[in-house]
Amino acid sequence: MRRRAVLAGLAGTVAMPRLALARCEGLPVGQRVQNADRDPVGLDLDEVVERGWIEFAAYDRLPPYSWEEDGEAKGIDIGIGRIVAEALGVEPRFRFVASGENLEADLRFNVWQGLPMGAGENVVANMMLHVPYDTEFACRVEQAVFTGQAYRERVAIAYREEAYPDTAPTPAFFRFDMVAVQNDTISDFYLASFPGGQINANIRRYPTMAEAMAALRAGEVNAAMGPRAQLEWGAGEGVKVHAPPLPGLAIVDWTVGLALHMSHRDLGYAADDAIAAALADGRIAALFEEHGLTFEAPER
Repeated sequence: MRRRAVLAGLAGTVAMPRLALARCEGLPVGQRVQNADRDPVGLDLDEVVERGWIEFAAYDRLPPYSWEEDGEAKGIDIGIGRIVAEALGVEPRFRFVASGENLEADLRFNVWQGLPMGAGENVVANMMLHVPYDTEFACRVEQAVFTGQAYRERVAIAYREEAYPDTAPTPAFFRFDMVAVQNDTISDFYLASFPGGQINANIRRYPTMAEAMAALRAGEVNAAMGPRAQLEWGAGEGVKVHAPPLPGLAIVDWTVGLALHMSHRDLGYAADDAIAAALADGRIAALFEEHGLTFEAPER
């Protein structure tokens, strides 16, 4: 899945100190979308509860976050959706969706407008899972509410122990060694922008992170770079994962949560309360432990 534009756009930039401002202060108002429906879309909290089920949009074939196996929804984000549904007293249902051009497109198709005419069922989900949170992006996209921050993800490096027996690799190592990345992701952009293009010749790009990790396990490359959970999920025998400092990368880690239509903040508040409770009693940390992954609490 292409990493979201909200992250990738800053991949090659250096983080600069900023003055403390109130949220959304000093940011230009987002351009109004033409032909956007002015009427509320979807259902509010009372309607969801009365109906008896809630639908989540989940990214298809994105382990360990969300995927479908033998008709059963699985993954970290699926578990989070079930936690929200249980708190609301309703049945969870999951609609698996493909990743679009960027996060704004995904939110438009799945949260606040629906698919373009003629492209299938033009109905939005009640909530979307696996949405990275960024304050500036949230201020710019007025049609969606971002809530339910459940965990932090970060860029990391997986490597073959036999290739690096003494020192875990950092990006500078890839001037000489091949490294796998998923195409058009924050890791791809970061390594490609390494000073002087020193790494470009050694970057091997794959359609998915799972394929990049398969290449690492097969010994086709010595390392892979991407989101830590995906690296840990794909790591086999003789493969380790670490998260070294990444100089010049503005976004090294990010919070992952939910998004829903701006008309239904009551539903968003209820979902956020459910996730806050699950963070407090350890249920979300247990989801990561169940999948053999490192859990990092979000900043809320």
